[in-house]
Amino acid sequence: MWRIWLLFDPRRALVALFTFLFVLALLIHFMLLSTARFNWLDGGKNAQAAAAATPAAAPK
Repeated sequence: MWRIWLLFDPRRALVALFTFLFVLALLIHFMLLSTARFNWLDGGKNAQAAAAATPAAAPK
């Protein structure tokens, strides 16, 4: 494992990794905020509307 760090500068590699993970986390959170079901900022009003919009499976 230590030979990998001979190829890459640890400071630049870790900064690049953390930057990528931060951008990925922001992307995932904004994707969730764009849905009605997982938008936690608008409160329960949108969650109830999203639950009503999805049809329930008909009992057999």
